[in-house]
Amino acid sequence: MGEKAPEFCLPDEKGKEICLKDFRGKWVVLYFYPKDNTSGCTMEAVNFTEHIDEFEKMNAMVIGVSPDPPKSHIRFMEKHGLKVKLLSDESHEVLQKYRVWQLKKMYGREYYGVVRSTFLISPDGEIVYEWRKVKVKGHVEEVLKKLEELNE
Repeated sequence: MGEKAPEFCLPDEKGKEICLKDFRGKWVVLYFYPKDNTSGCTMEAVNFTEHIDEFEKMNAMVIGVSPDPPKSHIRFMEKHGLKVKLLSDESHEVLQKYRVWQLKKMYGREYYGVVRSTFLISPDGEIVYEWRKVKVKGHVEEVLKKLEELNE
């Protein structure tokens, strides 16, 4: 904690390049998730969306990153009425910078994938808190609570 957040620029759902430095002066809740339209990822995105006003009141931007292409993000956002910013990291470059692209095991099979993780980045660009191997239930409330503590 307290280290500078790795800089990046990635395309959003419309293909527009969005850079971390664009949000200097704001808190950034940067969450990495495995795949659009899967149950856990949908629940997480919907939960962040339901609380988006609370994040905005605390000068915080919520940004989700996955390896899915922008077109997939558009369908995901439209289907679930999402209000979070979604970015595509098809090359896994940013996923690797944040150490969330890791070897995983399921049903005896090994493969690389995204370990669900969230980073809270301060207005001056430092990682002030991180959650790794996130369990979706109650996670958004945890992030809000931490942000409230840091804003006191």
